[in-house]
Amino acid sequence: MSGVRSIPSRPRGIWLVALLSLSLAACGGPTVTAPRPAPQAPQEAAPPPPPEAAAPAPVQPAPLPPGGKVPVALLLPLSGPSAALGQAMLDAALMAVYDVGADQIQLKPHDTGAGPQQAADAARAAVADGARLIVGPLLAGDVEAVKPIAAAANIPVLAFSTTTSLAGGGTYLLSFQVKQEIARVVAYAHAHGANRFAVFAPRTPYGELAKAAMQDAVAANGAVLSVSADYEPRAADIGDAARRFVHQGVDYDALLLPDGGARLKSLAPYLAYYKIDTDKIHLLGTGLWDDSSLGTEATLVHGWYAAPDPQGRASFVRRFTEAEGRAPPRLATLAYDATALAAVLAKNPAGPDYSASSLTNPSGFVGLDGVFRLNQDGLVERGLAVLEVERGGPKVIDPAPQSFAPPTQ
Repeated sequence: MSGVRSIPSRPRGIWLVALLSLSLAACGGPTVTAPRPAPQAPQEAAPPPPPEAAAPAPVQPAPLPPGGKVPVALLLPLSGPSAALGQAMLDAALMAVYDVGADQIQLKPHDTGAGPQQAADAARAAVADGARLIVGPLLAGDVEAVKPIAAAANIPVLAFSTTTSLAGGGTYLLSFQVKQEIARVVAYAHAHGANRFAVFAPRTPYGELAKAAMQDAVAANGAVLSVSADYEPRAADIGDAARRFVHQGVDYDALLLPDGGARLKSLAPYLAYYKIDTDKIHLLGTGLWDDSSLGTEATLVHGWYAAPDPQGRASFVRRFTEAEGRAPPRLATLAYDATALAAVLAKNPAGPDYSASSLTNPSGFVGLDGVFRLNQDGLVERGLAVLEVERGGPKVIDPAPQSFAPPTQ
């Protein structure tokens, strides 16, 4: 069983049973026509922001015909440099439509590929087309452009950006949040003997968020942050930066490396070369470590990180791969869960309910990435597992919670 369902700890919860035993081709469901633009060559840089112009008058949604399906807009980059990711997220959203049996909604994709101006145009088109909910966009600049248009029309937005400052005012971020991931893994490490922590982060916006989150997490556990340092993300500089970091001579029990992919695999051997003893210093990561290939780098083996339990999305990954001929990108589950949530809330007996009180049900929901709930501030709260990097793939060493405690007042 998969898809998003509400957690049954309150009478108002809504249960959803998704028909995951059926393949994508065999599942019934509404007919959805989705654009599939021709591939474009990657651009070297994002387009410049549009020139300032007088703000157009707010667009109001078209009336919903009696008994008609609820239009749900899906704003994703279906052209431009992020087209491959956007198309995969669209494919995942369509899988959710079929799995859930979303007879009450009509999913309407819109392309945000050219940047914030096209995203704003897509939002206006979605509002004029009667959308009652906007799923997406993906990129921070696009969310920033869409947010005021949706707010003026009183349409909630389920976006995927990690830029937390964009949350609120009717915009909810379903993205994976580095602050929650660090809080979870630091608490686990502290409970298992780590009292002195360090962080070595790339000199990027993500790295800055990680360093700030590390300070908060260490303080919350009554531990000590012995050193907080960063490095230029250019590959040519990483070895020398690792040498300087290791040779500081500061004592710590656990080291957070908030990086991922090829750059993390490049950094880790340098740390070992300059004598980071991983028998004494436990390596910690963020959700960027949610990558089964990290076990090929010996230095990272037995490192810990916090992320959703991969078993929750295993069936989705298999079915997506069989249907599309490629493995889904990690963010595809966000589009699936957001679309399934839109379908769940459309099944309300009194009619589709995308109100703030419905979206922020404190009992939360269960999706491919486990339990989650949307808070009043527009940020998502997730139940995360702690995983250990192993050569054959990650292993859950501390399970994710299956429900939420009541929110504090």
